[in-house]
Amino acid sequence: MRVLIFHGYMLRGTGSNIYNVNLAPALARLGHEVHLLCQDREVTIPGVTIHNPDIGGLLPVYVKDPYPGFEVKAFEELTEEELARYIESNVIAVREVAAEVGGIDAALANHLVMGPAILARARVAPFAAKVHGSALEYTVKPHPRFLPYAYEGMEAAGGVLVGSHHTAASLWAALPDLPHLQEKTRLGPPGVDVEEFQPRASRERLVAFVGKLIVSKGVDLFLAAWPLVRAKHPDVRLQIAGFGAYEDGLRRLQEALDRGDLAAASAAAAAGRGLEGGEEKPLPILSAFLAEPPSGYAEMARAAAGSVEWLGRLEHDEVAALLPRAEALVMPSTFPEAFGMVAVEAAACGALPVSAGHSGMREVSRRLAAAQPDAVAPLTSFPVEPGAVEAIADRLDRWFELPEETRAEARATLVETVARLWSWEGVARGVLDAAAGNLGGLPLPAP
Repeated sequence: MRVLIFHGYMLRGTGSNIYNVNLAPALARLGHEVHLLCQDREVTIPGVTIHNPDIGGLLPVYVKDPYPGFEVKAFEELTEEELARYIESNVIAVREVAAEVGGIDAALANHLVMGPAILARARVAPFAAKVHGSALEYTVKPHPRFLPYAYEGMEAAGGVLVGSHHTAASLWAALPDLPHLQEKTRLGPPGVDVEEFQPRASRERLVAFVGKLIVSKGVDLFLAAWPLVRAKHPDVRLQIAGFGAYEDGLRRLQEALDRGDLAAASAAAAAGRGLEGGEEKPLPILSAFLAEPPSGYAEMARAAAGSVEWLGRLEHDEVAALLPRAEALVMPSTFPEAFGMVAVEAAACGALPVSAGHSGMREVSRRLAAAQPDAVAPLTSFPVEPGAVEAIADRLDRWFELPEETRAEARATLVETVARLWSWEGVARGVLDAAAGNLGGLPLPAP
């Protein structure tokens, strides 16, 4: 079967990129001829033909970050002419690939916009749509201008795949006037390469964060919690892997904490999104914590100075090398996430994932916790509300306080659970079924 995947972006770094760079070879391993349309000109994938549509150098994105070689604009910044040109150039590219290879049997469009609308207009094959959270939450919902494109793509798709019930509910609420959308929505979370993400025998006294350094990822809460962790476990270290517009703001917060300067830390919390390049918008949970910190917190913060390392942007194989070294990973996003991908990857490596207790992250945490004993299960999640800083520290403290035998058993269970629930070959089969409209065997996105 000839399969076309329309992604349109890079193949490194963020969730949808990693989804596609793993899905494509999984389809190839199943014996299919795979053609992947993206803008990455450096990555090669065995068994997969990569095509780079000519989009004229203007790359529309959902969350604005620099990409070398491109003029980058958020979708809402595009003129109507720029948007039309972007869509049409990709439609032409899809049709050219289909003509070149002798036809496409099934296809996948990534993101709510513009991939599904592009495949709908290209009309080269029946297709499934994979709704990652970013286009839905950052582009379509806040900017109704893009609703017609979302409706167009979802109506044409044979099946719609989401990573969680949370994303499904958000999608249905955003597109209430599309008949049968709920009926053709199915659970299609990402998978994990369990050959790449594996545990190792020896671990370090290390906690990790992996993700974009933007306000919505909640790294400010983690940094504020870190002195509380170090006060009880002075030998543990924190490594932060990622990049993004809020990195300067986070570093400013950490530097203030390293000095024990809670006034400067409070100022950083009050500036909030102003340190990300937007207008000032206070970070309420962090601000409340710093307004009434625990007794001796300034001294704890000074004592923790030097225990945080900033790793910058890591490629996927580098993340796979980091996570098996870590005892735990924290995923503290304050904004909805379609799926807790980093948490699943950490669990595959035997690192305890401590995730925010909402959206797709909570659904992942529930499935991971279900197989754990009572001493471990509550540690996989924390509520994002006043007290979240203390809750992060509490989960890590309780994990480190457990006997090594208990932690070893928990690690083994995490690894087994991931291997049982998530695999890329299973994801690939689900994509093909969704493209053909064969939805009966695919799970519903149950809450």
